[in-house]
Amino acid sequence: MKTLYLATHNRHKKEEIQNIFQNHPILSEHFRIEGLDALDFHEEIPETADTLEGNALQKAQYIHQKFNVDCFADDTGLEVPSIGNRPGVFSARYANMPDCFEENGFVSEESLQMPDPTFDQNIDRLLFKLQNKPRQARFRSVICLILNEEAYYFEGSVNGTILPERQGGQGFGYDPIFQPDGFDKSFAELSLDEKNAISHRGKAVEALISFLEKQ
Repeated sequence: MKTLYLATHNRHKKEEIQNIFQNHPILSEHFRIEGLDALDFHEEIPETADTLEGNALQKAQYIHQKFNVDCFADDTGLEVPSIGNRPGVFSARYANMPDCFEENGFVSEESLQMPDPTFDQNIDRLLFKLQNKPRQARFRSVICLILNEEAYYFEGSVNGTILPERQGGQGFGYDPIFQPDGFDKSFAELSLDEKNAISHRGKAVEALISFLEKQ
């Protein structure tokens, strides 16, 4: 049996991904998924690329090179067309971005060095910036898998709308204000199984699993 390590310290991401893998019992006969705690690794992983693909690769490469293990990492961004597809790759740092970020995408070195804001702060900024603007949005996730010294990419996305206020207490990140198309609930009002069935990360993980099942 081959072990794959998930290169994240985000407990919510780990729970979502493990939940999806558990629905594929045949895969579990060949692959075991472990978190970074199994490597006794608790340091921050560098995340300095300016694309989702770049960040996913950077995180996966860091763990692969440090421990010589097969692993995968994801990076996710919320893209809102009415503000230039921001916050995008800077979704977790959105509240730190300069005032002009929505207009021209400018990112200062100072904003990158600041501690990550809370997602409540990120949400507050987004709701403020979307006043009187179209609220269509897309979540996009990219997974990079490093397996047998080769890198492979898998992507998933989901379209939706940014709600004018928070709804629900489940999930994490922007989930309380993202309502996927075809639903009358936010991601934060869906069960984990319901969210994983339609979410950006769920689709990317399913693509990863389809690849692994052929190995």
